[in-house]
Amino acid sequence: MATKFNLDKLDLQIISEMMETAEVSYAELGKKLFVSGGTIHVRIKKLQELNIVKGTRLNVDLKQLGYDITAFVGIYLEKSSLYDIVAKDLEKIPEIVRLHYITGNYSMFIEIVCKDINQLRYVLHDELQKIKGIERTETLISLEEGFNRNVKVAPAE
Repeated sequence: MATKFNLDKLDLQIISEMMETAEVSYAELGKKLFVSGGTIHVRIKKLQELNIVKGTRLNVDLKQLGYDITAFVGIYLEKSSLYDIVAKDLEKIPEIVRLHYITGNYSMFIEIVCKDINQLRYVLHDELQKIKGIERTETLISLEEGFNRNVKVAPAE
C-alpha cells in the first residue's frame, strides 16, 4: 500500500509517531525526525488529502464515564446483497461504534458500547431486530479488554 501512495520513510515515521501520541506538536515531531515543523505540517496535510490520516482521536477510558458494557454482535443477513442497506441502518444507532463485513459464520460483526445492560437490551431488541435484512444475531459480552493497540507502520531499517 505504501508504494500506491508514494509514501516515503518520513511519511511512515510521521504516521507511526502520531499513532503513538497524536497530541505532539509539529515542531516537536520535526525535531525528533530532524525536519522542520513546516515539513511535518505539509506531510500531514498530504496524508489527510490521500485519506490515509483521517483526523485524530482522544483515547478515553469509557468505563470511567459510566459505559460499563461492551458487546460484540455477529449478524446473519437474509442475503449478503443487503449489506449496504443494513450497514446504513446500523450506522444510525449511536451505540454501535464499529462495523465489519466479514467472512465466516456471520455476515457482519459489530461492537456496541452501552452504559448498562438495559441500554444494551434496548439496542439489541428495539433497534437491531427491527432492521430489515437481519435474519438473526448472536451477542457476546466482553468481560474485559486486555489491550487495544495500533499496528506498527514504521519502515524496516
